[in-house]
Amino acid sequence: ELTVLGKAQEFFQICDLEGKGFVTRQDMQRLHPELPLSLEELEKVFVTLDADGNGLLTPKEFITGFGEFWKAFWKCFLFSALFMFCTLHINQEEFCLSIRHEETMSGDEDEEVQFSKLMDRLGASKVLDDETDVKQLWLQLRKEEPHLLSNFEEFLVRIFFQLREADNEKNELECALKKKIAAYDEEIQHLYEEMEQQIKKEKEQFLLKDAERFQSHSRELECKLLSKEQELEQLVQNQKRLEHQCTQLLSGKEETKVENTKLKLTNQELLRDLERTSHELSLAQQQLQVLQEEASRLHEEKEMEVYQVTETLQREKSGLLKQLDFLR
Repeated sequence: ELTVLGKAQEFFQICDLEGKGFVTRQDMQRLHPELPLSLEELEKVFVTLDADGNGLLTPKEFITGFGEFWKAFWKCFLFSALFMFCTLHINQEEFCLSIRHEETMSGDEDEEVQFSKLMDRLGASKVLDDETDVKQLWLQLRKEEPHLLSNFEEFLVRIFFQLREADNEKNELECALKKKIAAYDEEIQHLYEEMEQQIKKEKEQFLLKDAERFQSHSRELECKLLSKEQELEQLVQNQKRLEHQCTQLLSGKEETKVENTKLKLTNQELLRDLERTSHELSLAQQQLQVLQEEASRLHEEKEMEVYQVTETLQREKSGLLKQLDFLR
């Protein structure tokens, strides 16, 4: 069974030359010239192996279906062989020879040794992986139909001969496929080498262009660096000028500080003078208010005196007018 699975894996790899991981109808039909099967038979095999019917054969589907197909083929073959041998017409002489042959063999060797020698003589180990079904048929014929055993063995000889021929053809096909695979690999290698050369040329062109871009970029950077150095020189000069101005400002600040101190002292003296003047002004205002009150009082007294004098004069005038009227 392991050999069958190994052959199935090899056949899957042969069908899947591109390494896709699955086999399509086109992959199997491509092997039509190399296999003794028609396109219709290849289609039937593909449909039988395609368990899920998606049109793609995975490695699991391919190997499992191939193993079951192989087992079913052998069972069908063995039961068909039994039916054929049961219906064969043999003469009495062959029957007697078979009986004598069986008696002689049974006298010398047991069944296991006889069957093993028969399989060795037929080279079954190179064709069959499991001899159980053949052995069961052989033992059944030996016990129930011994006159058919020799015909069955002759039939096995012809069948195994055909199987060996088929195996040789398969080996030749495998060799042809391997040659094609080798040619395909050689072509792939040639394409790979051409691609490597093309990549190498493109890489050299890219490196050349990259070197030119690098030189151009270097020149641009040098120009920018020169410009930055000039700007830096100007900044240094500006810094020196600003430092000189700062020094002058600091010296002017000291002078200003001295002047501010003097002004502060002067302000303090002025404040003291202002306070003194304010105090004197306040006293003067108080005195002025007193004088104003006194002047107002004197003015009122004068007005009273004037009023009294005026009233006296009015009375005198009135008296004089009365006297004048009396004199008239």
